[in-house]
Amino acid sequence: MRRYVLVGAGGFGREVMPLARAQFSREIEAGQAEIYFAVEQQHLANLGEINGVPLISLQQACGLTGEVHFNVAIADSPTRERLAACCLDAGMSPFSIEAASTLDLAANQIGDGAIFCPFTIVTANTRIGRFFHANFHSYIGHDCEIGDFVTFGPSVRCNGNIRIEDHAYIGTGAMLRPGSKTLPLTIGRAAVVGIGAVVLSDVPPGATVFGNPARQFPKFT
Repeated sequence: MRRYVLVGAGGFGREVMPLARAQFSREIEAGQAEIYFAVEQQHLANLGEINGVPLISLQQACGLTGEVHFNVAIADSPTRERLAACCLDAGMSPFSIEAASTLDLAANQIGDGAIFCPFTIVTANTRIGRFFHANFHSYIGHDCEIGDFVTFGPSVRCNGNIRIEDHAYIGTGAMLRPGSKTLPLTIGRAAVVGIGAVVLSDVPPGATVFGNPARQFPKFT
């Protein structure tokens, strides 16, 4: 019996679960697999299921026997990394989720634990790290390098020759201009690109940018 665990039952988790159920529908219907939501104990409500899917604690999930696979549907990337580490330490194996409408066109390398929502596209010769999230209608062009635990909101336009470092967050509707092979556009580690931003130049690590053209948001102390 295979068991699939989706960690996170908030908004994004509830959006993603139907994709996971569809992906493994034959196994589930044949009685060869089970699928669960899992949350940390402090977030566990007195509910037996959510949208028809059993809800268990993360502790229970880590104690499941047999062949157990997991993904983490939580947008906050440090939390995603922490929970992924917990599951890996428990001997669980990551699985990726791809909507039926996702297009993976040519010679792309995609790390474990990715989530591709409906109408997402990865074109050609792009490398993507572990536990990447691409929300609805997002696009990734050719020759991009994307790190671990990166998050794309809906309708992100990531054009060719762009480098995005670990834990960066790209907000809904953001547009990233194409770079070049010798000078890729770079979004630094843990940077945040705001909703609708048009990014024309590099974004430093940890910076928050927004607007058209995107400018750095000042830090208030």
